Amino acid sequence: MQIVRTILWVLLFAGLMFFSFFNWKEVEVQIWTNLVLETKVPALVIVSFLLGIIPTWLLHRGTKWRLTRRINTLEAATRMPQVAPVQTSPSETLVSDEPAPSSSSYTLNSPL
Repeated sequence: MQIVRTILWVLLFAGLMFFSFFNWKEVEVQIWTNLVLETKVPALVIVSFLLGIIPTWLLHRGTKWRLTRRINTLEAATRMPQVAPVQTSPSETLVSDEPAPSSSSYTLNSPL
């Protein structure tokens, strides 16, 4: 995958150099009524490209960082040993103030 990425960057750079060589002309860009920027066409193309790709790249990196943290947290949670339920002895059971219901209070009232 690294070689494909390198080839793409080299092709992009070569295309940009080819474009720059044949379009080295000055252009005027009017930003506001009284603000005019004189620059070369390749500089304008490079700045426009960067203005478009940097926010997208930052969003991608932030999402990748957040998902990596989430995956690491979930993996750490699965690596923790399972906690066995605590066995209590009869002497440690809590005593309630309410009396336990007797078995006679639960009678079935059948219609027969």
